Amino acid sequence: MSNRCTRVPHILMPKSGVDLSKWAVVACDQYTSQPDYWSNADTLVGGAPSTLRVTLPEVYLEDADVEKRITDIHSTMTRYLSDGTLVELPAGMILTERWSGGTTPRRGLMLAVDLEAYEYKPGSQSLIRPTEKTVVERIPPRLKVRQGASIELPHIMLLIDDPARTVIEPLFAQTEQLQKVYDTDLMLDGGHITGWFIPESAQTDAIETALEALCDRETFNNKYGLTEDLALLPFAVGDGNHSMATAKAYWEDLKKTLPAQEQVDHPARFALVEVVNVHDESLVIEPIHRVMFGVDAEELLTAATAYFAQLGCTATVADSAPADTQAQVFPFFAGEKRGVLTVEGSPYALPLASLQAFLDEYLAAHPQAKIDYIHGDAVVESLGTQAGNMGFLLPDIEKNDLFRGVVIDGVLPRKTFSMGEAHEKRYYMESKTIIK
Repeated sequence: MSNRCTRVPHILMPKSGVDLSKWAVVACDQYTSQPDYWSNADTLVGGAPSTLRVTLPEVYLEDADVEKRITDIHSTMTRYLSDGTLVELPAGMILTERWSGGTTPRRGLMLAVDLEAYEYKPGSQSLIRPTEKTVVERIPPRLKVRQGASIELPHIMLLIDDPARTVIEPLFAQTEQLQKVYDTDLMLDGGHITGWFIPESAQTDAIETALEALCDRETFNNKYGLTEDLALLPFAVGDGNHSMATAKAYWEDLKKTLPAQEQVDHPARFALVEVVNVHDESLVIEPIHRVMFGVDAEELLTAATAYFAQLGCTATVADSAPADTQAQVFPFFAGEKRGVLTVEGSPYALPLASLQAFLDEYLAAHPQAKIDYIHGDAVVESLGTQAGNMGFLLPDIEKNDLFRGVVIDGVLPRKTFSMGEAHEKRYYMESKTIIK
């Protein structure tokens, strides 16, 4: 049985002469509390062709004119296709290199994946899975944009776990032989991005074969230390999972109206994504810490030891972490108290999965308690030391553990990790038709 779930797409790019620094706009789910950012983007774009006119920044989702915005998006998509603003390239992939202020660029590969190989529901065994829990309530407003749309513009980033760098990295030795399709600065501190076109050929087939090789069973089991054959995972959604889930929901609705023959190669079945190696030096995976509000720290810690005991684990509270242990360790701040919660023998591969499983149960039993998800140790300490609060620090997430956690634990808890700051998120550049 083949584990190939990729497709060489027909990518749409703006025609020659379009100002790409105005065309490319950051992912719609960024700066949701900063309307000034989007106002500045609007001023910069003016009347120029732009992805700002064919996407819906989520900062506007609650506005009274959201329905008009969606109607305008659909009509602008149609116009960009009919007046030649968007031009379809021959079948092929695009190799990308993005500098956004760090010491190394992010290197990726634009291709299409089969939505039949993706499932976001808990317990999924599909070849493409989210890394974190999908909040289904976030799908309907996005679905309204996709229904009636003629094209898709992705900010989806699919991760591969390729420590030997067999897929993407070798392609950069060949850029001199490839056609450069874009090379532009990105607006509002987005950095600079370059893209090279790889036409459908023996080269794209070799790329797909290299991706398929990530599913070799023996290699897969050895990589994650598995003693049983768990579901293979060549692709994990790192960013844009709710956009991917929306594409899936749209396709599931659409295919009910199509005869089986049309379902095989309908353009809406395939989603355009950027594939990135999780071992790319530019990717910084940071833990997202937890702060509890409206809690009694002693009572919460007592509940934690009881909860983990029921799981067959040992949970202890101490002033400091054990010197030599394989246990999961969670430093905490609670008013004037500082200490460490240590869990030994957890059934969860990732420490956060252990902690969040307990916190979810605690929150369900204590409706007055609230939780927030915090970046930065200092902020956790500042909040955790306030009366009635408690902050837990999460350990760093090793890149090798990210896929292993999804493979063993299933989809990770929401707000497990963060990849990059807002200005580093994917900018809309490429698009693809989703209608026949």
